[in-house]
Amino acid sequence: MADRIIIFDTSIFIDHLRTNKYTAHFQNLEGIIRNSSVVLSELLRGATKEAEIAFVHVLARNHPILTPTEKNWLESGEMLSKAYKDKGFSPEKLRDLHFDMLIALTARNYGATIITSNKTDFELIRSYKDFYLEIW
Repeated sequence: MADRIIIFDTSIFIDHLRTNKYTAHFQNLEGIIRNSSVVLSELLRGATKEAEIAFVHVLARNHPILTPTEKNWLESGEMLSKAYKDKGFSPEKLRDLHFDMLIALTARNYGATIITSNKTDFELIRSYKDFYLEIW
């Protein structure tokens, strides 16, 4: 599994930065790390300290960034429409799911595995479009 491509979801970085929760996971990780432009954007959006901003910039410098395509944006809109019809989610929930859908579709483009602690949302997304998923 050393050649698998890994994209970390925002939830992993936030959980780890707050609690060092995943130290052992990171130390035993095998794979090629890539960043999602969506994840980096989410991290910067919530960054309030210089150290947090610097952390995101280090991630961006050290690992190539994968970005959703035009097709991914259109497909995510279709998936959100289906999720709304199936589940009746609020506009706020659909907005939250949208970024995760873009992360998932981008990962799917590259055959990458998303590592997340957000089991509920990513398993829901996977019910609409399959992709590799690992839950921590």
